[in-house]
Amino acid sequence: MIDFNLIKNNTEKVAKALGKRGVEVDFNKILKLDEKRREIILEIEQMRSKRNEVSSKVPAMKKAGENTEKVFAEMKQLGDEIDSCEKRLSAVEAELNEILWALPNMPDEDIIAGGKENNQPIYTFGKKPEFSFKPKDHVELCTSLGMIDYERAAKLSGNGFWIYRGIGAQLEWALLNFFISEHLKDGYEFVLPTQMLNEKCGFGCGQFPKFADEVYYVDKAGGEEGVKQFLLPTAESAMVNLYAGEIIPEDKLPFRMFAYSPCFRQEAGSYRAEERGMIRGHQFNKVEMISYATPEQSDAMFEELVNKAKNLVEKLGLHFQISKLAAGDISATMCRTYDIEVWIPSMNIYKEVSSVSNGRSYQPRRSNTKYKTKDGKNEFVHILNGSGLATPRIIPAIVEQFQNEDGSVNIPEVLQPFMGGLKKIEPKK
Repeated sequence: MIDFNLIKNNTEKVAKALGKRGVEVDFNKILKLDEKRREIILEIEQMRSKRNEVSSKVPAMKKAGENTEKVFAEMKQLGDEIDSCEKRLSAVEAELNEILWALPNMPDEDIIAGGKENNQPIYTFGKKPEFSFKPKDHVELCTSLGMIDYERAAKLSGNGFWIYRGIGAQLEWALLNFFISEHLKDGYEFVLPTQMLNEKCGFGCGQFPKFADEVYYVDKAGGEEGVKQFLLPTAESAMVNLYAGEIIPEDKLPFRMFAYSPCFRQEAGSYRAEERGMIRGHQFNKVEMISYATPEQSDAMFEELVNKAKNLVEKLGLHFQISKLAAGDISATMCRTYDIEVWIPSMNIYKEVSSVSNGRSYQPRRSNTKYKTKDGKNEFVHILNGSGLATPRIIPAIVEQFQNEDGSVNIPEVLQPFMGGLKKIEPKK
């Protein structure tokens, strides 16, 4: 959520920033609603003050034996008027909040305008692999090597799902173990979050209300009566709400954490050629990095998370690039995002395996997560996140970039210890 004082005091700055996303906002409506809200609040305060004044006369009147009927009638009328004003206030605040909650975050000043066509590659690792034979795509490779079972996954769950089998399951688990071991080496705290979240979490992370239809809701879940729950679309949804409503001592920051979770998303289901196989699915595994930081620590933490994601892909030996996203391609909750994108030879395209983002205080304002400064003030923390990493596009990149003419696939050296020393995935005889 954008700081409302900034909207009121520097409307032009907010409008210019959101304009880079291609978002136009009727700020006059927002400001008029706020003015109306403040007028009603003043009206309520004046009536309450008058009611207190009238009420204070009652004891003396009773003591003097005077009739208090008119006084009580006046107090009742004031009470009815206050109730009516409070209903008007609730309606105005609901209308104002509906607009404010839907506003996306303001991109940082150095982020350029436009959509994904304006994304800027800023770093490249390795070279595009060249083959002396006709290379296969990851669907054919994973199927022929017995790594992935698409057919039976569709039978169990429908399109957009897959089952890891045999060596494929080992490779998936090796990747996750590799990511986890690297984060532990860096001193990050390992968290396994709950996989069912309440609607407050959806609001706090910025998923709700605008994108509430993109999650899987759970019927008859084990939560409180009447509280809707959903399967987390990413561990970020849980982790940014971990300290909701709390005040963190400044000397405890920055927090460096990572979480493993399966992720469940309704956004999948495309049948475009570039999204075949594992490129897009309803369920996948991901390790997510999260940091809580002070505003002064925020930029350094962003660079740290970018470097961590970059180092993971470099250690796998994959060709990839890092892109600085334009304003229109950054998710609604974030101020800046760098994508780590691996090369998928069969598609002749780079695909994102990690988005490292800084949302600054946007999510903490929604979840009311603050820190206490050394001089005793309560301020909103900054929250950053980045995939470290998601697996469903890493495996296609590995099998396609490291394939051999005989149909085998070389296993990245860093994964071999997690696969019992196996160096190559051979075709089934």
